[in-house]
Amino acid sequence: MFLHPAPAMFGLAFGIVASMAPLAASAETLLTVTAQDEVTTYELADLEALGAVTIETETIWTDGPQTFTGVPLAQLVAALEVEDGVILASAINDYTVEIPVSDAVEGGPIIAYLNNGDAMSVRDKGPLWIVYPYDSNPEYQAELIYSRSIWQLDRIELSD
Repeated sequence: MFLHPAPAMFGLAFGIVASMAPLAASAETLLTVTAQDEVTTYELADLEALGAVTIETETIWTDGPQTFTGVPLAQLVAALEVEDGVILASAINDYTVEIPVSDAVEGGPIIAYLNNGDAMSVRDKGPLWIVYPYDSNPEYQAELIYSRSIWQLDRIELSD
């Protein structure tokens, strides 16, 4: 008995598409922020509305100068009316780093959503990456700061 491969391939392709559907449905929310017992979700447009900046810097993870566009961490913290404490930044794999709110200064780190003008895929450290302007300040060229530069960011919790 000969089975035609087309139905099996269709089933395989359909299964792959179906298994991707929940990911596509949840892709609109890029960042979930918990502050003062309130949860706020941000889509790309929400982050852009906070005010975008573009920085050019080299990183230890990329080759040559890179251009990153995103919302300043200071702008997000100000919008949430947080003045001190700790930012717990978590990636999609639940890796979490602590960033003091004092790092959220003008000219400081951004929550990047574009690298060289393109959206970042999960494979390319996206969709969100906390990037410091490493070239602008020698203090940003330290292991401690590099450890705070979390990629695949999807959650932030602000605590005292």
